[in-house]
Amino acid sequence: MRKSLLQTLILSVSLCGFDGARAVQSDAASEQLPDTIVVSATRVPTPELQVASSVSVVSADQIAARQAQTLPEVLKQLPGLNVVQTGGPGGQTSMFMRGTNSNHTKVLVDGIDVGDPSNAGGAFDFAHFLTQDIEKVEILRGPQSGLYGSDAIGGVINIISKSGSGPAQFNAALEAGSFDTFNQSGSLSGSLDRLHYAANLEHFHAGKTPVTPSNLLAPGEQRIDDDYDNLTASTKLGFFVTQNFDLGLVARYTDSHVRLTGENFNNFPFDFPDASQSANNTLQTYARAAAHLLSFAGTLEQTIGAAYTNIRSSDFSPATARSDAAGQRVKFDWQGNIKLAAGEKLVLGAEHERDEITAPISASTKIDSGYAELQSGFGDRFFDSVSVRYDQDERFGGKVTYRFAPAFLITESATKLKASVGTGFKSPTLNQLFQSFPAFGFFANPNLKPESSLGWDAGFEQALAADTLRFGITYFRNQIKNLIADSADFTTDINVGRAATQGVESFAAFRPLQSLTLRLDHTFTQATDEVSHQELLRRPKHKGSVNADWRPTPRLLLNASLLSVGSWVDGNRDFSIQRLNAPPYTTVDLAAGYDVSSHLNIYARISNLLDRRFENPVGFLAPSVGAFAGIKSRF
Repeated sequence: MRKSLLQTLILSVSLCGFDGARAVQSDAASEQLPDTIVVSATRVPTPELQVASSVSVVSADQIAARQAQTLPEVLKQLPGLNVVQTGGPGGQTSMFMRGTNSNHTKVLVDGIDVGDPSNAGGAFDFAHFLTQDIEKVEILRGPQSGLYGSDAIGGVINIISKSGSGPAQFNAALEAGSFDTFNQSGSLSGSLDRLHYAANLEHFHAGKTPVTPSNLLAPGEQRIDDDYDNLTASTKLGFFVTQNFDLGLVARYTDSHVRLTGENFNNFPFDFPDASQSANNTLQTYARAAAHLLSFAGTLEQTIGAAYTNIRSSDFSPATARSDAAGQRVKFDWQGNIKLAAGEKLVLGAEHERDEITAPISASTKIDSGYAELQSGFGDRFFDSVSVRYDQDERFGGKVTYRFAPAFLITESATKLKASVGTGFKSPTLNQLFQSFPAFGFFANPNLKPESSLGWDAGFEQALAADTLRFGITYFRNQIKNLIADSADFTTDINVGRAATQGVESFAAFRPLQSLTLRLDHTFTQATDEVSHQELLRRPKHKGSVNADWRPTPRLLLNASLLSVGSWVDGNRDFSIQRLNAPPYTTVDLAAGYDVSSHLNIYARISNLLDRRFENPVGFLAPSVGAFAGIKSRF
């Protein structure tokens, strides 16, 4: 009885952070696990086969197999995403989903909206998120504002941290390698009677990373290598008050320091990277407390939560004064799930949010929201979800969004047909509304309206050979209007932009042996500025990846991954050349892990095996070939 109560507790606290009760395998593994559960697509745990939305799930096991140390390494191979990082670890990292802008994706961590209120575009910087405490990452593609509100034009990335269960367990890891890499991590997790707990501490260091291309240096100037330090602490707690009522708390703190090569504008327009080193220091604090209640024999399930986000950063440059940015978000939310009948569930929710920036200026805004979703299943063939949401922003007024996503299963042929249509929007940021730069003749525009979109997709998935082979194709299209852009005289921001993105995501997953899994993904993306009729920047038309996991013995795990990115349009490092053609690149990574015993694992990996020298974005070198090795222990 106590064990079942604890399992319910873990599920309850996980749901407070939009988690699922089980560890979910990657999208590749889900082909062999038709009962894989996803949460972000509907806000409630739903079997993947019943979900019409395009979703990929990466598990902790997949992250460990690839030995990915940072979130950009996890995301770079996934379909529909283009990850852009200014150099090596710690370099500013943006992510473009299905050709939309880098600030058009909502990012959640255990139910906390981690978009940066102090950022000019409100985007999340993926660079500083370490992976050791990640249980799974769900990547939900397509407009999702009908459930998630602002920022979800391209989709949603939902990160869920690990929960503790069972006897106390201590994990420690140590890793070293190229670029002066020296990483350490430790965690303690488990459960005791009504309490379950998980606490993690991670330190990441990478030094001597060449980032500046030598052809950009002034004559006689020496290149300064980049240096990065990240200390992250996190915890996830849950307490079972009664059999039907539990409390949860998640918290995360990151202190990161980047020493980088900035820009020297003294010879403008002939810009050179600065001969002296610049620095960026960032403090990120996230926390959420929640209470979860089951009533009427489980017919009504309610979660109420309070979340806090605080992000502070400082930039130091030899040529300019120190620049500070600070923003915070306080959010209260309630969600109720009502079982109407077999196969019918009604999801209701309400949210109140206050965003504020305190540096370099002071400004704030409030948003009140409500949403409803009807999730239906008719027999074992037809499933759909219909959602509608209303957001009331004190700055621009109300916004209604929706989403409809049906799926049909042909069980006789193991075929899944799916489609979805929905709307999205992105609120103007506090910086865009209120921050002016009079010295440069640029002024804020408090009359900006939200960017908005209408998108749809349709596709199928097919299983063959007793489900050892699965493949699928999805076509998507997104029409975006009221994009915020510079005015013609560059004195302010206005709603003038229009863009269209369309493409095809395809995959094939094959498991010829129980010990061997292969997966191939390809994404074709066409993203066009409909005002200038030009290709949007940093959206490669073609991106392909191959991943192989092989366990030749019970103790040995091998992983190989290939990433190929086609050419794209970009600007040079300081955008004095605003459009140029960036060359394609292909990288290969290898990883191996061996269980010496049930308590000890040794591992090694080689990144960029072929030593491809490429720039993404242009003007910033990605790291060359690197070799790393480490040890993990568990007690």
